[in-house]
Amino acid sequence: MVDQRLTCAGLYDFATWAPVLRLLRDHGTGQRSDAVARATGRIGRGSWSLPLERPRPRSGSAAQLDDRQEEFDAVGRVREALEAAGVDDVSFSVKFAPTGQATLRVMGPSPAVESGIGTAQPGALILVDGTVPEPWRRLPDAVPGAVPAPTADPALLARTLRERVPDAVGATDAEIAATEARLGVALPEELKAFYQVAHPKWEHGSETGYEAAERIDRAVGWELFPLDSFYVADAASRPSPWGHGAMEAVVTEPDAAVQGLVGSPGWIVFGDNGGGDRLAVDLTPAPRGHIGQVILIGHEGYIGAEIVADSLTDLVLDRLHRRPRGRRGEQPPVVAHVNIRGTASVEAAAHPGLEVLSIGVWDDPPVSLAPVVGLPRLRTLCAYPGTLADPLEIARLGGLEFLELGPEEWRVLLDAGAVPRSLSAAAITVHGRQDVLPTVDLANEILALWDRPQIVRTVLRGDLGPAARTAAG
Repeated sequence: MVDQRLTCAGLYDFATWAPVLRLLRDHGTGQRSDAVARATGRIGRGSWSLPLERPRPRSGSAAQLDDRQEEFDAVGRVREALEAAGVDDVSFSVKFAPTGQATLRVMGPSPAVESGIGTAQPGALILVDGTVPEPWRRLPDAVPGAVPAPTADPALLARTLRERVPDAVGATDAEIAATEARLGVALPEELKAFYQVAHPKWEHGSETGYEAAERIDRAVGWELFPLDSFYVADAASRPSPWGHGAMEAVVTEPDAAVQGLVGSPGWIVFGDNGGGDRLAVDLTPAPRGHIGQVILIGHEGYIGAEIVADSLTDLVLDRLHRRPRGRRGEQPPVVAHVNIRGTASVEAAAHPGLEVLSIGVWDDPPVSLAPVVGLPRLRTLCAYPGTLADPLEIARLGGLEFLELGPEEWRVLLDAGAVPRSLSAAAITVHGRQDVLPTVDLANEILALWDRPQIVRTVLRGDLGPAARTAAG
């Protein structure tokens, strides 16, 4: 592709990058051959990935901040430029000449490409604007006959709170009505009864208000939010990169109390466990659950929630849910990992309910996709480079929305005009530490099929001066 120069103060100024480039030239672990050295990396506002030989701490000592201060200062210049340019992150490739000259190519950004996680390689390519993986489109199933738990007792809940926090101030009817209007959902009677007695309202500059909220938290054993911090934990509140989300699936086990969703319009968050996991009332339970049950939405995963108590009354009275979690049914898994430690073969993974097929590291000969051709729900295929006997078999998988392949497999599909047009997103997997430039070119070919914005490659050249040390060949 044609290299370009963009005018963006700071970010596309060679001087901004020079300290990082000197570190990579003098202390890098990039590719070296004869008199030419190359390196690739990524720098973002919140993190970065650079192939550097970092100083080891002295024996018996922990690593110190000062040991990496030069790296922090150098990266900081680029991060400030990213901030000023309104760019989240960029990847780059640099070639060093023995004369001190350096040729830097900065890749991105593109609104059609997600950031690579921990790598300079591009992340998922968003081929259809605004799309999300299938689990993020899934709404809760209707559960006719679902009712509150027998233990739900708004009057007992209110009396208990008055005894535990006698000086608490409750929310007004107008405040509760305003919250319901903002959320677009009626709060369950237990939650209204709780907040009519004790509203943990944080008032800026008011130590008394903060202490009152703490007393309510101690009385309940959880960190509770004021009404204006309530929110609906729908799927949009739990975003995921395409490459991760496409590997998930919504499964609700037969004896589960909570539907195995990403999020639900009936999950109303009202608190926290102090570790980032959200406490919510569930208005869309699974068949074995109850309307208004209390669930915990974990912050480290993307799918599902855990039941905590059958009712808010049970939560306050410390009658926590003790029933075992839902057991897997007899159906085969809808997400299959075929690799040396997982499912033994593509044949073993194939069944009508299969949604996600991941083919990983494989010691045996490359595999055929014939056993999964025609499966009605297969939407994701990830195949590690070199694992497919015939990449053109992918053209027979009519319902794919996400496809992740190695560069050679993508090349076969592109040359044959066989890239599935059903895709909403795609990704390229590379072996080890490879130059990002070929991957960017390949990504742009794929993006062009959907007329999506390209990854712009900006070339910068400059002189870094003499090397601090002679690099090993």
